[in-house]
Formats: sequence, structure tokens, C-alpha cells
Amino acid sequence: MIVLLLFLVPLIGGLLSFFIKNDKVVRGWSLLVSLVVLFLSITSNIFLKSADHLNFSAPWMGNLGSSFSLKLDGLSQVLTLLTAVSYPIILLATWRTGYRKPNNFFGLMLLTQAGLMGVFTATDALLFYFFWELALIPVYFLCSGWGHERRIPVTFKFFIYTFTASVVMLVGILYLYFQTPDRSFSMQSFYALKLAADTQSWLFWLLFVAFAVKMPVFPFHTWQPDTYEQSPTAVTMVLSGIMVKMGLFGLIRWVWPIFPGAFHAWGDVTMTMSLIGVIYASLIAIQQDDLKRLIAYSSIAHMGIMVMATFSESAIGIQGVLMQMFNHGINIIGLWIVVELIERQFGTRKLSQLGGLAQKAPALATLLVIVALGNVALPLTNGFIGEFLMFNGIWSSNTANAHRIIFTVGALISIILSAVYTLNMIKKIFFGNTNTITENAHDAFLNERIVLGILAVIIVVLGVYPQPLLDLGNSFVDSLMKNVKVANLIVK
Repeated sequence: MIVLLLFLVPLIGGLLSFFIKNDKVVRGWSLLVSLVVLFLSITSNIFLKSADHLNFSAPWMGNLGSSFSLKLDGLSQVLTLLTAVSYPIILLATWRTGYRKPNNFFGLMLLTQAGLMGVFTATDALLFYFFWELALIPVYFLCSGWGHERRIPVTFKFFIYTFTASVVMLVGILYLYFQTPDRSFSMQSFYALKLAADTQSWLFWLLFVAFAVKMPVFPFHTWQPDTYEQSPTAVTMVLSGIMVKMGLFGLIRWVWPIFPGAFHAWGDVTMTMSLIGVIYASLIAIQQDDLKRLIAYSSIAHMGIMVMATFSESAIGIQGVLMQMFNHGINIIGLWIVVELIERQFGTRKLSQLGGLAQKAPALATLLVIVALGNVALPLTNGFIGEFLMFNGIWSSNTANAHRIIFTVGALISIILSAVYTLNMIKKIFFGNTNTITENAHDAFLNERIVLGILAVIIVVLGVYPQPLLDLGNSFVDSLMKNVKVANLIVK
């Protein structure tokens, strides 16, 4: 039952938010709802582990063979926990940011959280598609209604990319539905399909493209930097910290178990696409002067490594992906918070217009350095263990030796490039002399210090002791590898 509450609480809370006209009240209400969701998520991960609490199924559209089925396993627990942790942090960090029609803004934010919780727990393909759209549609309105000056054309581009991807995914889901003997959208019915190699291939590309747009993977990434730049920072945090994980989730939950033969056959191609995106995005990030665009390209590079590790088809690689999905979300949200604080105080995101903030804002400087070091995977920070496992997975990938070496070396080069643009960002913002823009700077406010402090603690604790997060995903990874191995034997 608790898995249903993870969806219902933000859904009902979001709908009620539309009727709360007072700014402070709707902010407080939204924060309260997000804290309740966090409590439910922690409870489901620590205290309530029986199947009765972690599974829910009810009739939905029985005539179509679809049910309202939700499940919390290792994969969904990691991502629902990330969603639950992120929302209170985002709301607290942007507490001082003013919004036109705040009731509508916070209502749409909570509806997006409800959609995300549904995506990460649905075990019915039609229900999964429903939640996918529920998560995306509010974001269109958030970007177009509260974004920056170029928000309309940028949101239109975002809409075209994601709407086209959604239609492509729906075509694939419907085809699979008509192949099931009992005409069912159940995940297990899809897993049980024995599809021919050529059928697997074209269906694989339908769903892969749909999920690749969301992650995004090169060359489907062009919507992302503009959208991140023009969206309100709170929405950008949701997009880059949580929503991009929907694509990776789709690959692991749906694509690999249903099309194991095609997943293996096209692994080299998709890993090559991802590696190109990683190097390309890292080089572009080094050249950026706009903070939002720098972090946007950084996110593309990090997601590319996760995609490569996913297609390594190794248990250690998948375990690393699960770790890094959570850790990347924490780190990237921390970076966006700093961007929000800088833009709100100085009215600029240009690195060339900043400098010397360490003299005026030592607390902010210290906390940003911790977040940034997590982002570059320094040992004893949360990013290290996930990247270490992913690189091990890429090195042990089920591919030719020459390809494996190229993929691993390319991934390692991305670490160096990541350090270059991240440390350069820190230098330009906090070191050197102050200027006319930064000479009257003040340090972060208490609520901002608390939020960044919480993130810093998570980064250090998971860097020193990552075992609790590893334990969440262990059983899922074992189950996934067994199921895929059996499916591969059937295909052969």
C-alpha cells in the first residue's frame, strides 16, 4: 500500500495546491507534502519491506488487459528515494525565489513528482506510459510559463522532441501488447515474449530512441542545453537531477529484459554513440561562459557514462549505474542550487563577470567545492564508488577486446575533462579579485546553507560508506542478470 501513497500524496497535494492563493501558505504546503513523501520513501526502504507494502495492484482497464500495478524493487527504490530526497531540497533552496501565480507553479511541480513516482514503480506498460506523460506535461507548462526570455521557442523544441519520442514508445508498446498471448500490458507478459532477432532489433530501436531523447544521448541531446538554460532553476533541478533518469530506468526495466538479443547486438553502436556524446559534451562544457549551459553539458557527459555502463551487460556495471543515478542527482542539484544563488544575487550567470566570491561568501565557497568534488568523483565522495563500478563494468563488458579498451579509455578521459571544467568553474567564481558586480556580495542565507550542508553530508557519507545504497540494488541486479541470462538462452 505504501507504494501507492508515494504516488497519491504528491498527486492530491498538487491538485490542492492550485486552490491555495497565498504565496507563503502554498510554499509551506508544498514543502510539507514533499516531506511526507520523503518519510514514506524512507519508511518503505528501511522498515516496511514485505511484499504487501511494496506491491499494489488493482483493476484499471481490464478490457484492454491493463491493471494499476505498482512495485518497489531495488531499481525503483533507488529512484523513488532520489525523487523523495530531491524535492524538499529543491523547494527549500528556492524558497526566496518569487513566482507569478505560485499556486500554479507549485501545483505543477508536485504533479511532476507524482508522475515520476509512477514511472519508477509501474509494472504495467500502459500505466508506465500514462505516468511518463503525467511527468512530462506539467514540465511543458512550467518551462513556458515561468522560464526566461527565449522560453517559448525552447519549450516548443522540447515538446517536439519529447512528444515524438513518446509516440514512438507508444507504437512499440502497442506492438508488444498484440504479441502477448493473453493481450496483456503486464511487464511479466512482455518479459515472457520470445521475439525473433529481426523483430527485436527494430523494436529495440523504437524504445531506445524514445528513452535516448529523455536521457539525452548523442545525437538526441540538442533540446537539453537550451531547455536547462531557459527553465526556472527549480524546474531545471527536477529535469537534470531526476527526470533524465527516466530514460535509463526505461532501458534497464523494459528494453534489456524484453530485447536481450538486440540489446547485446547493438551494444557497440549505442556505446559508441554515448562515448561520442561524453567527449563532445565535455569539450563544449570547457568552453562555456554561462553557468547553466556548463552544467547542462556536464550532465550530458555523466549520463553518457551511465548509458555505456548499462550496455556493458555486467552486474558490476549495473550496480554502478544504480549508485550513480542517485549520486549524480544529488551532485547536479547541488550545482544548480549554487547557480540559483548566484543568479538571484548578481543577476548574471556569466563566469567572466564573477570572481572573488570566496572573500565575501566563504560558506558558499566551501559547500560548492564539496559538491563539485563529488561531481568529479574524487575518492571519499559519493561520485567515486559509482564511477569506479561503472568503469569496471565497461572494462568487463561483453564486447570485443579492442572496443572494450577504446570505451574504457574514452570514459577515463572524460574524468580528466570533467575535472578541467569543474575546477575552472570554481576558480572563476570564487578566486581572484572581486569586481563591481561581486564587491558587495553576501554569503548564503541560513536556509541555503542548511540545504547545501545536507547535500555535502550526503556526498561525504555515501563516499565513505556507500553500503546502504549498494544493498538497495543488490537483489534487483541479481534478479536482472538471471532473467536476462535465461532470455538470452531462449533467443539462441
